[in-house]
Amino acid sequence: MKVSKLIFSIILLGLATLTLACKNEKKANITPTEISFHKEGELTLYKSETDSVIKSLDIEIADNEYDRETGLMYRSSMKNDNGMLFVFPNEEPRAFYMKNTQIALDLIYLGENKTIVSISKNAKPMDETSLLSYKPAMYVLEINAGLADVWQLKVGDSIAYTK
Repeated sequence: MKVSKLIFSIILLGLATLTLACKNEKKANITPTEISFHKEGELTLYKSETDSVIKSLDIEIADNEYDRETGLMYRSSMKNDNGMLFVFPNEEPRAFYMKNTQIALDLIYLGENKTIVSISKNAKPMDETSLLSYKPAMYVLEINAGLADVWQLKVGDSIAYTK
């Protein structure tokens, strides 16, 4: 019985020491840095029926694993004539989520031929719900929420972009 009381006392003393040590630890004052837009290319959206220009955008291009994983995370705003184009090495069903993304977005999924195959509108900031492409996509264009409706984008419309 004395041995279990001794073990209990040692554990209790250890927890008390750990608690006090953590309280005395200084907290680092971390100031977040705003990530600003960096133009890497230009993108033009075209109407499927007429090939007429819908809109031209300055874009950032996420064409490597790190950039595709980070995307527009940690940004507080984006201009309406900016966007981010995700470029993948192959066409397959895609799923995006809004973890650490503070901006509401429309996600435009495009096939290998650069035509729109699916649109996810008004993705909620910081939401980790999967936003599915429903059809295989090789590109994903992120724009501010509501612009897909304003520009009347629809499945079959297309893009062209330059770096």
